[in-house]
Amino acid sequence: MDSNPALCAAIANHITTNPQQRITFAQFMDLVLYHPEYGYYSSDALKIGFKGGDFFTSPNLCPDFGELLAEQFFQMWEILGKPIPFSLVEMGAGQGLLALHILKYYQHRYPDFFTALEYIIVEKSPTLRQEQQQRLQDFPVRWCNLEEIPSNAIAGCFFSNELVDAFPVHQFILEKGELREIYVTTNNNEKETNAPCPSFVEVTGEPSTPQLAEYLDLLGIDLTQSVYPDGYRSEINLAAGDWLSIVADRLQRGYVLTIDYGYPASRYYNPRRSQGTLQCYYQHRFHDNPYINIGRQDITAHVDFTALERWGQKCNLKNVGFIQQGLFLMALGLGDRIAALSYQKQPLSQLLQRRDALQQLIDPTGLGGFGILIQSKGLDNTEISQPLLGLTLPE
Repeated sequence: MDSNPALCAAIANHITTNPQQRITFAQFMDLVLYHPEYGYYSSDALKIGFKGGDFFTSPNLCPDFGELLAEQFFQMWEILGKPIPFSLVEMGAGQGLLALHILKYYQHRYPDFFTALEYIIVEKSPTLRQEQQQRLQDFPVRWCNLEEIPSNAIAGCFFSNELVDAFPVHQFILEKGELREIYVTTNNNEKETNAPCPSFVEVTGEPSTPQLAEYLDLLGIDLTQSVYPDGYRSEINLAAGDWLSIVADRLQRGYVLTIDYGYPASRYYNPRRSQGTLQCYYQHRFHDNPYINIGRQDITAHVDFTALERWGQKCNLKNVGFIQQGLFLMALGLGDRIAALSYQKQPLSQLLQRRDALQQLIDPTGLGGFGILIQSKGLDNTEISQPLLGLTLPE
C-alpha cells in the first residue's frame, strides 16, 4: 500500500512514547491528516479535483455554487443593516476556488458590497494556504487562525464547505452492552521486520474522556437499548463542538453557515448503521480502512447536525434553518440558470458540460443531498423575522 513511511514512523513514535502504548483514534486521525510535516492536508499528497485527485467539492464543478452562496451572503448583509465592514470568514478554504468565485461575483455584480466586504480565510494547512494566496493575490483577503480573532469581533458570517467532516473523531464500540473506545497501537505481531512502514491495529478500552457519554446524553441516544447489537460502532466528533464554541464566541452578530454531508442524530446512530460513517478517499475511490495509504488519502466522517444545533444553543447560537443543498441552491436561483442554458449560444459540448455540472450540484444522491445548517447570533426580532432566501422554498 502507498503509505508515507515518515508519517507512519511519527505515529508509531507517538504510540510507543505513550504510557499506555496506544492513542485514541481521534489522535491517530489528527496525525494522519494534520501532522505539520507529513499529514495529508500538510503535504503535496493532497489532491483535490477531477484528474489524479482523491475527491472533488462543489466549487470544483463550476462558479455557480459560489455565486449563489454570494447571493445569500449579500442578503445577510442587507438584513443586518449593511454594516461596514461585513466580514465573511471562510473556514477551510481548500484551493481558494470558492473565495475566488464569490469575490469575482461581488466585484462585477455588487461593487458597493465588494467595497464593504472584509474577506477572511482561516486555513490550517500551510500547503493550501500557499495555493490560496497565489490564486487570490488580486483580491483583498486576510489569512489568520480562528484563535487570533478577538471575541465578539465579527459582524457578518462564518461559513464552511466540507470542513467539519474532516475533524478528527473518536470511535467507539459496544462490547457486552458497554461503551468502549477504540484505540490504535502498533502491530507487535508483524513478521516483516524490514517493512518500510510500521502497521497499526485497533484495541478497545475504557473511554478516554467522560465527554463521549455526555455527548450521547446531549443527543438523547441510549446505546444500552437492546436494539443496538453487540459490536455496534460509530464516531463522536468532539472537535466539532470545540470549533463551534470558538466560532460563536468570535461572532458578535450575524450568521454561521455550515455545509457538509451528514445526518440528524436519529439517523446517524440508527442501530442498522452498525459500522459508523468513516470513509477514506483515495484517487476518487472510497473505502473504510484508515490504516492503509497513510498520509496519501483523506479520512472523513459524516457530520451529526443535531449535535451542531444542540452545541450552538449552548453557545447562544439560534437555529435559523436546516435544508438540503439542492433545495437551497434552487431557492437561490439555480433552476433559472439551468433554464437559461436553452437560450445560450455556445458549442453543444460546452452546454452539456455546464448542464451536467449544475445538475450535480442538486443531485439528491450526491452533492445536492448535503446538509446546510444556518445559525445566528445577536439579531433583533426584526432581523430574525426576515426569512433567508436559501431557506424560502417555492409553494
